[in-house]
Amino acid sequence: MPGLRAAIVRLRRRVPVSLGAKLVAILTAVALVGAGAVTLLLALVITPGFDQLEQAAVDAHVERTRAALAEYASKVEASVRDYGDWNESYEYIQAPNKAFEEDSFAASAMINLGVNGMAYVAPQGKVVIARWLDMETGRDVPEMRARMLGAIARIDLARVLANDNSASFYVRLGDRIAAIGVAQVRRTDGSGPVRGHVVMARLITSQQLSTLLQLKAVLDVPHPVPDATVIRHEHALAVAVPVRGADGTPVASATYQVPRDLSALGRNMLILAVGGTILLLLIVMAVLSLMMARLVLRPLHRVERHMGVVRRSGNLLPLTDAPRGDEIGSLVTNFNAMLSQLKDLREQVEVQSFELGQSESAVAVMHNVRNALNPVSTVLSHSLMPAPVADRALLDRALAELADEGIPAARRQKLAAFLAAALESEARARAERDAQMEIGREALHNVLEIIGRQQEQAHERPPLDSCNVTDIVARNATIARYSGGSSIAFHFPSKPHWVMANRVLLSQVVGNLFANAAEAIAATGREGGTISVSIREMEGKVEVTIRDDGEGFDPETAAKLFQRGYSTRAQKSGGLGLHWCANSMVAMGGSLALRSDGKGQGARAVLTLPASDAAREGMAA
Repeated sequence: MPGLRAAIVRLRRRVPVSLGAKLVAILTAVALVGAGAVTLLLALVITPGFDQLEQAAVDAHVERTRAALAEYASKVEASVRDYGDWNESYEYIQAPNKAFEEDSFAASAMINLGVNGMAYVAPQGKVVIARWLDMETGRDVPEMRARMLGAIARIDLARVLANDNSASFYVRLGDRIAAIGVAQVRRTDGSGPVRGHVVMARLITSQQLSTLLQLKAVLDVPHPVPDATVIRHEHALAVAVPVRGADGTPVASATYQVPRDLSALGRNMLILAVGGTILLLLIVMAVLSLMMARLVLRPLHRVERHMGVVRRSGNLLPLTDAPRGDEIGSLVTNFNAMLSQLKDLREQVEVQSFELGQSESAVAVMHNVRNALNPVSTVLSHSLMPAPVADRALLDRALAELADEGIPAARRQKLAAFLAAALESEARARAERDAQMEIGREALHNVLEIIGRQQEQAHERPPLDSCNVTDIVARNATIARYSGGSSIAFHFPSKPHWVMANRVLLSQVVGNLFANAAEAIAATGREGGTISVSIREMEGKVEVTIRDDGEGFDPETAAKLFQRGYSTRAQKSGGLGLHWCANSMVAMGGSLALRSDGKGQGARAVLTLPASDAAREGMAA
């Protein structure tokens, strides 16, 4: 069991985890299964078909061999039938004569007939005359004649010719084979009793058989086959057809080899079909792989890379891709919509968090200030209502009596003791008030420290992030366009520019500057105006210039514009907006400058912020 679990774990590790690898694995498996199925199907269709064609060709060869052997023997039978149905033969077998033998048994006659041997046999089996001729030399061959006569003697000619007046068959003459033709000896018109038989023999050799079959054949005399046999070799078929005798028993075999062209053709066709099918499957698989990589995997990889950029940079940037009408296009559209919603939600959360932080910070500061002022209030309460040390009238009477020289000494001592006790009590009361005032001073110092610390925290650098200043400008322009009574035309670039800033603070700064520009345009008395924004990148910085065609200001007052409480318009009090904007820009590592060519010449607000190189590199990747 541990070994099985280990094998399963190894198998799982080998299974591809990426979508592309899985698709390639699936396509490969489908191609392999398809190739195997096509190979099996073609093998089941092509191979049996060509085997049947080969078997039909073998059967045709066998039939053609049998027909050639039968035709070879039938020619001998035709010749012997002419001699059997002939009046001169009929007379000769009854009364042999020299003239017939010299005329019809001559070598020239046998050569013309194309036979090697001839014989006349009487009804009782007595041979009247017999002759065997060598066709090449024209000489008699007694040995072959004897073999022919021995073969004739072993054959029952009457039984062979039981159903006809002539017949043909093959006999074995030693190590040679001859086609035998036998006919009854009758008159030319076929009348009269049968007076005997005429026999003719014609040798058949391997060369003659090859000529008949138009292929290389051999007569196998020692090992005749009982029936037609076919032995299949790799490249050829060995065919053996029996050469039958008078009683149907094989006397020899006609053997030859036929090339297995049809089988080879079938194998080649099978290999070609399987190879072509596999090649087609490979091409289809390659095309499908390329199309999946182009249409599915690459877009998914782009989405994945973009998600990595969003995860690393924190910027919810939309995925810019060519519009598509398929599922990938729908995925990109929904993905961008989700990013847009997340961006809006994040900005809302950031604004709410910023406002909540400000509120919580203000509450905490007020709580700490109140706790620190409580001792001051107590000290002041005690100081405003001090307890009288002694009655002033008594002190005055005591002093008056001491001034009288006639007062007794004992009375003078008592009055002196009373005044000393009153002065001591007054000193203690003064010391106690001084201690309480010290406590109040320390409490006021604590309040000032709390307020000072809050001011320091207000000027501390806020958390910065990579921001698209173009998007911030566009959002605030939309708000400012419809927020006032004047008709304002906005012009700003569409190309994204990335800066390192606090998105909430930067948005408030830009919104405040737009509001000031709109007020400056309204102050001219015109019904409308123009606010244009230009952005340029330079040496790791991004400069944003907000230009309006409003009332402008005196260049000499530019340094006072950022002072707390200062305003260029007499009817407006406050002047905290520009002061806060300048401090916020400095807190984000940037700067804010105001410029104008004079009254009625409009104004320019120039914001400078650090560029976000990491965001640009992420977008380039």
